[in-house]
Parts: sequence; structure tokens; C-alpha cells
Amino acid sequence: MSIWTRISDALSALATGEGLAAVFERLRTPPERTIAFTIAVIALSAKMAKADGLVTRDEVTAFREVFHIPQEEEPNAARVFNLARQDVAGFEEYATRIGQMFRDDTATLCDLLEGLFHIAMADGTYHPNEDAFLTRVAEIFGIGEARFAGLRARFVPDAEPDPYTVLGVTPEMETDEIRGIWRQLVRDSHPDVMIARGVPEEAVRLSEKRMQDINRAWEAIRAQRSG
Repeated sequence: MSIWTRISDALSALATGEGLAAVFERLRTPPERTIAFTIAVIALSAKMAKADGLVTRDEVTAFREVFHIPQEEEPNAARVFNLARQDVAGFEEYATRIGQMFRDDTATLCDLLEGLFHIAMADGTYHPNEDAFLTRVAEIFGIGEARFAGLRARFVPDAEPDPYTVLGVTPEMETDEIRGIWRQLVRDSHPDVMIARGVPEEAVRLSEKRMQDINRAWEAIRAQRSG
């Protein structure tokens, strides 16, 4: 049974009356956590599509960049997205359930939020309703304002990203402290570490952009302080 069939079956249980809590409870442990992560991205992406009222081709392309979908699995993948979009459960309920599942693993919740930012920005526009949506999801996940601001700075091109915001640090911190945080972010972004957290292998490719962003931010801070 393919992962997309298993995901489709899990969401179909919702349509037959099984509660969201029960579905996620069955997916709490590895390797099912990978399916739970995928469902969360799909479901929250589907709900987020309602935030700006339109699912664009760019957003679909962005979704495919996160999740490789073999041609023979496209019907199952489309069914998953439609089930999530039509499900009566609101996005806050999905966010709450996935937040509880990964409550001791903030890094994975940030991975998920990163995927949502990637999809939200695919059409080149960051709609105010998308910002409200993602802000609320971050609150439910327990992701602090500084960390959320760092994610937003990396994805939303309002201006040149502030390197301190990207790393989630402040200019008042000592250089050694900032270096330690940067090194931890690099370790957390390693593909083996991400896969061990239950992140789908396809989603790991997002870490390539993250590594570029955090390394660029650290180099900018180091250059400022050595000048």
C-alpha cells in the first residue's frame, strides 16, 4: 500500500465519522508520524487556500516541490487534498492535533510551518489573510514570536531580511551566543536529523533553502562585527 493510499484512507476515516483525534492517535508513532506530518501539510494547505480564496497553479507547483507525487499516485493525492478541503474540521482543530502530536518537537512544527510559507508565497503574494492564518497556526504550535518572525523574514520579501531576525537572535547578544544558535540551527537542518524527526524525505529539500538563509544571516552578522 503506497503512502498516498494510506494517507487517503486515514482522511477517509474522517468522512465516515471517525474523529480527528482518533485518526491522529493512530498515527502518533513512527513510521506513521510521517503520514501524520504529510496530512497536516496537505490539510493546512487546503485550509490556507481558503484564506486568500484561490488555489493557483503556482501553489500546486510549490506543493509538488515539497511532495513528489508519482504519476500513478496523482488521483490519490488529489483525493487527499479534496478530502482535507471539504472536511468540516477547521484549520485550528488540525493545527491543535498536530501540535499535540509533536508538542515535544518544536523543530518539526517549524518544518511544517516552513512548508506552509513555501506554498503561501508560491504565487509571489503574501495575502493578509494568509499572514493571519499562519500567525494563528504558529500560536497553536507554541512557536514564539521571534521564531515566527525569522520564518516570515526568510520567505516574505518585504525588504532585505534582517539577519538577526532570521536567526531569532538580537543585536544585544554576544557573538559567541549567536554563533551557538547558528550552529544549532545548522544541526537541526541536517537531512538525517529531519528524517529522524518523521519529516517526509521529500520535505527535507526545503532545508536546502533554510541552510542558505541561516548561513547568509550568520555571515552578515559576523561581517558586521568584525568590521
